Parts: sequence; C-alpha cells; structure tokens
Amino acid sequence: MAHNNSIRNAVRVSYVIDQLSLAASAAKHGIGYSTAWYWKKVAKKWDDDWDIARAAQMITDGGIEDVVRQTLGVVVRQVQATVRAIQENPDMPPQVKVSMLASLANAYNKLISASKRLMPVTDKLEVATDVVKRLTEFIRIQHPKHASALLEVLEPFCDELAKAYG
Repeated sequence: MAHNNSIRNAVRVSYVIDQLSLAASAAKHGIGYSTAWYWKKVAKKWDDDWDIARAAQMITDGGIEDVVRQTLGVVVRQVQATVRAIQENPDMPPQVKVSMLASLANAYNKLISASKRLMPVTDKLEVATDVVKRLTEFIRIQHPKHASALLEVLEPFCDELAKAYG
C-alpha cells in the first residue's frame, strides 16, 4: 500500500521531534514498522539521517543535562513498556523475562551512573535535598521541640537551594 509524503513526514516528526521510537511513530500514524524503517533507510541515502536529526533535536532543546533527562525519560518509558509486555504475556518463557529485565536493569544502572557525571548540578541538588530531609528527620526524632524553628528556617533555605542548584 502506497502512502503519501504527509504520512512519511508525520512519522519522521514523531521520531525526530517527539522522540518516539520508530515502532511507536509508525503505530501512531497507522503504518507498519517495516514501512517506517524503509523510509528511514531511504532518507539516510538522501542525506536525511533521522537518527542524527533526532540527536540534534535533543541537544538544541537544551544543554547536555536536558539530553540526559530526556534519555532517562526514554529509558524509564522503555522499562515500563517492557514490564507491561512481560506482565501481559503469561506464555513468555521465564528465562526470556529474566533476560529482558536484566538487560534493562543494566542499561538503567549505566545511564544513572553516567547521568551523575553529566548532570553535576542535578546531582548536587539531589544531595542537598537528601541532606535537608535527613536533618528534618533527625530534628523531628532527636529534638522535637526545635521542629517548628527548623521549619521556619528551612522554607526560605529550600528556596535558596533551588536557586543555587535547580
């Protein structure tokens, strides 16, 4: 079945701009994955590399931290989709399920490790937030009579943390 250029362009936009997977982009526009894959392959021969455009789109939307955040989002969505697929397919052999989960866990752990190096500001905010939470819990348990004074000071201090790291 022949498709017009507007559908091909819509699939490309979903893949490049919306950052959907190629399979999701194809499904969104009612075409088969193999058709989308073929379009992508032909476009590359004509110097329209969808993967390069996709990467460029990620970077132009924001700095490296935005790219890492988007990548984390993509990985989290893939983890969710894989878990859903495993749960919805009771006939899937257990070793396949374990292999899929192990692969995702490995990829996720590597991405988290890399993100800490690539997103130092976000990592600092995470540490600062953890320290504030631990201090709050410590005061609540060890010095409950000072909890209201701490809250009075912490509220504006958290705003300062957000300005400095967020």
